[in-house]
Amino acid sequence: MADYSNPAALAKNRRRAIIASYLGTTLEYYDFLLYGVAAAIAFPHIFFVNMDPLLGTLSAFATLAAGYFARPLGAVVFGHYGDRFGRKKILMMTLMMMGGASVLIGLLPTYHQIGIMAPILLVVLRLIQGFAIGGEWGGATLMSMEHAKPGGRGLAVSIVASGGPSGAVLGTLVMMLFSKLPNEEFLAWGWRVPFLLSALLVVLGLVMRMRLDETPEFEEARKRRLASGKKPSVLPVVTVFRHNRLQVLSGVIGGLAPLAFATFAAAFLLNYAVTVGHTRTSALLAMTVANLIHIFSMPCFGALSDRFGRRPLLITGALLGAVLIWPIFLLVNEGSTGGLILALVLALPLVQAMMGGPVNTWMGEKFAADVRYSGIAVTFQLASTIGSGLAPLIASGLLALKGGGDPIYVATFFGGMCVISAIAFFFSAERFDHELPLHTAGSEEALDAARERSEADSPKAQVG
Repeated sequence: MADYSNPAALAKNRRRAIIASYLGTTLEYYDFLLYGVAAAIAFPHIFFVNMDPLLGTLSAFATLAAGYFARPLGAVVFGHYGDRFGRKKILMMTLMMMGGASVLIGLLPTYHQIGIMAPILLVVLRLIQGFAIGGEWGGATLMSMEHAKPGGRGLAVSIVASGGPSGAVLGTLVMMLFSKLPNEEFLAWGWRVPFLLSALLVVLGLVMRMRLDETPEFEEARKRRLASGKKPSVLPVVTVFRHNRLQVLSGVIGGLAPLAFATFAAAFLLNYAVTVGHTRTSALLAMTVANLIHIFSMPCFGALSDRFGRRPLLITGALLGAVLIWPIFLLVNEGSTGGLILALVLALPLVQAMMGGPVNTWMGEKFAADVRYSGIAVTFQLASTIGSGLAPLIASGLLALKGGGDPIYVATFFGGMCVISAIAFFFSAERFDHELPLHTAGSEEALDAARERSEADSPKAQVG
């Protein structure tokens, strides 16, 4: 148990929480990048054979989307137990499930070996992975956010979020190494090794998380609940949808643009670049350069949000995305590696980071500590299912409508999503400089706490 009155102990645990959460996010996006790349260049030839090439790619991206549909369920289940029993235990479980599913994907037999069972097993493992990630992201965000100082929440959470591009860089470098193999060897075994290597990240993450203490805010909320003799909410997610419906809706709509842009660059744009003539190696190189910058730009925007607020950065990033989506495609179609690198730098370290740095903290600040795990997990994963899970599939379908070479419908789709998110950011409340509540406004626990404060401040109590 941490000594929350000891500043040195708090600072040490804060650093551990950020590092451990960062490692979990790194593993999540390492796996995501691997799956996105494999869905684009390997799975159509391994699990979805005897199909038209475009149909095979669409089928592979459909399995990518399948994992996102399991995320909201994981958010509800793990959010429930995270609000009831604490963040740490859930994070241990989700990390093992997430990494274990990735390792098993690397061991899957192909369609030529076991027939239709191969894509079925791929979908099952993708669903397990998505279910685990549904709880992993919310817990990792809260572990850093609830340990951070009030004026440093944006920076702390954005460092954890930078695990996304860190995992993407790691995954890209590993995949780039194996992509240099002859095509037959890459399809035979080369694509598997990066998935198997995720086991190393799981072990490292588990070692770090075993040393963590529970967050101060969760412990304080639990202490007050025990002192009052009240039982915890039977279903925290019910409390969320009873008292925080508008916050969830605002968070989902606002989360569409940053999440869609992340998937747009990491999955769709990579595949599109290869389709229009870029080599697989040059596309992965461009992605690596963009993500290296992204690792550092995201905490910069997170720190700026601690100073100027979340909304100004979120609105600016969304509007930039709506405008820059057009030159991004022009740069990719220009054909040079330099143009591709610049396109990905505009998409990731600029547009996505400006939104992605503050957006996680912006979501977390919508909810009180007693239901924050459920609230942020459900909100983020609903946005993720729509913005990240369906975006590559919809974009691939829109590209097919124009014959596979004209991205005008795709650019309009992503630009429109940015405008919709900008509206949600504009009408949302700003809480970056506020202390966050321990109990949900309007809930029984909050009303009891308010009653106790009122009684303590009454003249009779003061005379007594």
